[in-house]
Amino acid sequence: MASQSSIGDTAADLAECAVLQGEEWEVLESIYPDCVSGDPSSGLVKLEVPIEFPEPKAIYVVSDRKEAPSAGFSSEPAGAGPSSVPASPLLSLATLPPILLDVLLPATYPYSPPIIQSLHATHSWLPLDRKLQRMLLETWQDGEGVLYSWIETIRSGEFLDSLDMLCDMKGQEAIRIRHPAPHALLPVLKAYDQSTQLTRFSQASYECQICLTSIKGARCILLSCSHVFCRACLEDFWGLCITEGDIGHAGCPDPQCVKAGREANEEEIRRVVTEEEVQRWKWLREKRDLEKDPSIIHCPMSFCQRPVPKPTNVDDGSGWERLRECPDCGYSFCAYCRRTWHGPLSDCPMSMTESFVLEYLALPEGSAEREVLERRFGRNNIRKLVMKYEEEQANKQWLEHSTMSCPSCHVHVEKSLGCNHMTCAKCKTHFCYRCGDKLQASNPYIHFSTPGHSCYSKLFDFQSIEDDEWQPVEAIELEL
Repeated sequence: MASQSSIGDTAADLAECAVLQGEEWEVLESIYPDCVSGDPSSGLVKLEVPIEFPEPKAIYVVSDRKEAPSAGFSSEPAGAGPSSVPASPLLSLATLPPILLDVLLPATYPYSPPIIQSLHATHSWLPLDRKLQRMLLETWQDGEGVLYSWIETIRSGEFLDSLDMLCDMKGQEAIRIRHPAPHALLPVLKAYDQSTQLTRFSQASYECQICLTSIKGARCILLSCSHVFCRACLEDFWGLCITEGDIGHAGCPDPQCVKAGREANEEEIRRVVTEEEVQRWKWLREKRDLEKDPSIIHCPMSFCQRPVPKPTNVDDGSGWERLRECPDCGYSFCAYCRRTWHGPLSDCPMSMTESFVLEYLALPEGSAEREVLERRFGRNNIRKLVMKYEEEQANKQWLEHSTMSCPSCHVHVEKSLGCNHMTCAKCKTHFCYRCGDKLQASNPYIHFSTPGHSCYSKLFDFQSIEDDEWQPVEAIELEL
């Protein structure tokens, strides 16, 4: 076989080179049809080679301006040049934008080296293009085609190590990209990777685990857990779950994910069901989350009934913890009595809170039901209500046994001494202190002088000696 030193411009030599170029071109077109283009007969070849990693790589973009080293990033490899200030968080990417090469193949190639007319990275993410160009040209060997090895070197990302773009970051290998505007390059790299992954997914075929049918990825949904299902099956399944209010099962149908209780996120839901079903799903999820909070109270308006959370940044015992404001209808109400908000200082009417206190007192002390009520309304608040209720009950009992109410205005009157004929200080009504009957103002004493009446001859109540407070002197002396 001829060598570079012996190859000439004879027709036989050029014909041999043309055959070798043709064979190499056929191999490239069969293996990398999307990467090669051009006119082999004229010697002009275009290579568009994306970088594809077997597994996602950690990538971060730094400013190529010379600045002080940044804490938190491990030291850079030797020869990496001046330290740079990190300008982006770590990205996990499986692809990087392609590198474009315009290559001129001399008539005597592969016995003469190819000529790289231009080398450019899409979106200008690779600043060391000249260094990469020299590295590629150095791999050429006399009489051997080099385009295949170039494509493989670029596609696999092996050249990144030679360009000192690999570094150690907190024990993890990462790719460091220098760029004058990291904040602008970052979203471009992320968008390209997502677009590439989506294209790959759409072109491949997957077996749906629900209908057990092999379907193109364009008609499937890739969930965040990496399980794939056809869109039609998920539409029916999730739509039924949302309609029936069972959003806990609107998630990945894979048995392992079902066992783990994995639910679909909002982005996945939006990709599958209608907008109306999305809104219902959001409402049901919010309602479920709110109902898990024991302090949640439903709006008392019959047309609303929305769960209303407890206000934040309020102290228990201040009175403001009772305030609830419905975000839907705007009704402000008290959490205890459910009436219009009456302020933090005004107490709820006892008639409105009595049923709640009785419900609380009926529960066993230390029970889970009591703890739920205490978490919802506050233990100190409930204790105040209970103390107030017990005080009210004691007052009622004392008024019932120690006083008599006026038959006209119902003001309670306590008799310290004297007769049973009473005159109300408020409405001037005459009444009997013993039975509460109203008396004639002109002749009130007829009530006590009518034979057969229960109060006959009982204008005064006399106590027996045993009930009197004084004791004989002899008895006192005996006790001493």
